[in-house]
Amino acid sequence: MSNPNVDVLNDVTKTLIDSQKGYQKVFEIADKSHVLREKFRSLAAERLELISAFQERVSEYGGEPVTKGGVGGSLHRAWADFTALFQDDEKAALEAVDDGEEHLADKIGRELDNEKLDASTIELLQRARGSACHGDRFADALIGLSDR
Repeated sequence: MSNPNVDVLNDVTKTLIDSQKGYQKVFEIADKSHVLREKFRSLAAERLELISAFQERVSEYGGEPVTKGGVGGSLHRAWADFTALFQDDEKAALEAVDDGEEHLADKIGRELDNEKLDASTIELLQRARGSACHGDRFADALIGLSDR
């Protein structure tokens, strides 16, 4: 019988990995003088910490933690769009970040409805959702600035 905590944590981990890779890629391709470069690095590091916490918790449950993202997911496509557009159309790129963060927050929100999860899993999911909401607000603010 599978553990619902392991299943949910591994599922969200895949999306967190996609997100971390996206932020890392943006950090790498952003011009060194770009004012947001360090923010992207910081968000990538934050996601890496969450991934590690999720994987550690899965191991504590006796499960096998996932180590690869969900390549077919919509978040991956949003990040692919973001990295392709970043240098040519910053507003479109920021909208892709916004879409990806909304996707992650919504996904976690749906998982939080699972009544079979224990308190430690819920706490980790809430941390990850907070991170996604922070990233969403960051992208929304930048989109608002680019509209001026």
